[in-house]
Amino acid sequence: MRLPRDGTAILDGLRFHFLDWGIEGESPLLLLHGGAQTAHSWDEVAPDLARDHHVLALDQRGHGDTDWAPDGRYRREDFVGDVRRFLDDREWPAATIIALSLGGLNAIAFAATHPERVTGLIVVDVTPTINEAGGKAIAAQLGMREFASFEEAVARAQAFNPLRSAENIRTRLGHALRQTADGRWAYKFDPGIGSGGLETDFERLWEQVRQIRCPTLLVRGAQSAILSREAAARFVRELPGSTVVELPGAGHSVMGDNPSGFLAAVRPFFVRHGF
Repeated sequence: MRLPRDGTAILDGLRFHFLDWGIEGESPLLLLHGGAQTAHSWDEVAPDLARDHHVLALDQRGHGDTDWAPDGRYRREDFVGDVRRFLDDREWPAATIIALSLGGLNAIAFAATHPERVTGLIVVDVTPTINEAGGKAIAAQLGMREFASFEEAVARAQAFNPLRSAENIRTRLGHALRQTADGRWAYKFDPGIGSGGLETDFERLWEQVRQIRCPTLLVRGAQSAILSREAAARFVRELPGSTVVELPGAGHSVMGDNPSGFLAAVRPFFVRHGF
């Protein structure tokens, strides 16, 4: 399996970490993770995508090994501006974007406001209407930020997502947690992200869905607690020409829960649109 190279970019004064699986000259493909996750969320599928794409996965502001934003600057426009600056920094005029959850909403806003920069969009298990019970369950899960041991964090995460093996979760949490000076383990993401107003712009995001001009695919996990079938159906109504694929054996983090199914869903989309 191809391993990524670690990279660093300074964007508007913040240090951003990213993973680079790509080969210069291949079709640009940018991956954006979900809330509280890291660029390594794409580890199961990025090596395959990198066979014919230059794949970059970004730790978004306040996540992973990227800097926390000063003054709680976690508005939607802040995330959107980061994507634009990152593409500029990589000298990519445009890219296809695959994005999960928080990243998916950020990608919707970016595609709507920068249509010339997005050749294709794959939104993973999110629309501007989020299942309330599922959202509360994730918030409760992440409400516990520190753990007495790494294995305590693994056990809690596996109980929350039994579709993943303990080995898989250990690998993922190895990138999402850091050990503190007192020997405990804590999530890397900034707890201030939720106070940036991201939960108040959903109606505006539905307006932006209607403004997207590139080929768009919505991928839903059949066991998702976040994206309902009704919300997925609304997405394709609001954005004529878009399509939705539902994958069995997957919850919210579709590409990690069912990597082979995810690749089988996105590869035909690439071929159909020449990405």
